[in-house]
Amino acid sequence: MTSDPVTGFSAGKPKSAPSNSASALPAPASAHDNEAFHARFSRRVQYLTVILGFAAAIAIGLAKSRPAGYGIALGSLLAWLNFRWLEQGLSSFVRGSASQEGLPKPQVPISTYAKFGGRYALIGLALYGMVTFLAVPALWLIVGLLALGLAVTVEALYEVISGSR
Repeated sequence: MTSDPVTGFSAGKPKSAPSNSASALPAPASAHDNEAFHARFSRRVQYLTVILGFAAAIAIGLAKSRPAGYGIALGSLLAWLNFRWLEQGLSSFVRGSASQEGLPKPQVPISTYAKFGGRYALIGLALYGMVTFLAVPALWLIVGLLALGLAVTVEALYEVISGSR
């Protein structure tokens, strides 16, 4: 067998082909298992968002300034709130679509769309109010909003390393 100098892959047939037995494939997860997995994942992401955000707020508050720490704390709380509202909105979409399965044109309540757009409006107003009236630095609010991304990354790494799925 020769290997491609660019990709490093070998050309030719593998020495042993994998078996095609059905026992080599994992069993598909049931809907209940998926819901339980999602509930655990979501709960841990919420905890991690608040814990990591407040840990960063304390560290930056002590190292840099109190307003910077307040900004990170408030930003991480807004990130947590945004995640909760997103999850509630998606849950209502899923429940609505499941209850209308088989209908030619399913109906989605206007309130569901209002929740999706409203959460951005409320977060924008909260950010504006914090920067304008509380004099919290906008940069540190944005850093606090990133706590959700960090929490999801930490949770995903935990899932990969632990092999819980």
